[in-house]
Amino acid sequence: MRIVVFGAAGSTGRVLVGQALAAGHQVVAAARRPERVQPRAGLTVVQAEVGDADAVSTAVAGSDAVISVVGGTPSRKPVSVYSTAARSIIGAMHERGVKRLLVVSSVILEPGWRPSNAFFFNNVLDPLVNRVMARTTHDDMRRMERLVRDSGLDWTIVRPSGLFDNHAPTAYEVQEDQADGLFTAREDLAASMLAQVDRDAFVRRAMAVITTQVRPNIAKLIWREAIMAKK
Repeated sequence: MRIVVFGAAGSTGRVLVGQALAAGHQVVAAARRPERVQPRAGLTVVQAEVGDADAVSTAVAGSDAVISVVGGTPSRKPVSVYSTAARSIIGAMHERGVKRLLVVSSVILEPGWRPSNAFFFNNVLDPLVNRVMARTTHDDMRRMERLVRDSGLDWTIVRPSGLFDNHAPTAYEVQEDQADGLFTAREDLAASMLAQVDRDAFVRRAMAVITTQVRPNIAKLIWREAIMAKK
């Protein structure tokens, strides 16, 4: 398949591109900073700001599927990158006649999500970080999800839990809407999307992905995601 990956230069995007190439797909890596994407055989790298409708349309042309892993560092400031990307990508897909779309959101958007055996997260971190400090990010993810649900495309909204890096995919778990787990390895997130790109099990549904076989080092996770991401 010919797969377009928006956000290809990001942490999840790099993993996704590598796995897609290893699986034998032709990949178009669309990135705001294409110089951050490593050139490889089978990979086409294009510069595309998600708000540039013409650039997005050009990237989408001739593809079989589109995956958006566009994102940014959570902030209390207004966030619009998720909905802007969705609007541009959906428009381009209609223009180019491409139907299959997968976008990464977050399980935080599921109102009743409360992972088991996670008292500190449920009662301290979630109310403080997710519901206050990252509220504008999740508000824009909700706008993105509404746009995707109303798009008329063959969409799947993919909802990971807290992201971390692992050396390889694991036997991850998927459930509709939400899954009972605190963490998702980027390798599992990427693998789950590629597994669904030509399947219809989660077409026009939300798919939650969790990693259960390994857990991240919490201190390292906070340092990487909350501190190093700002640099």
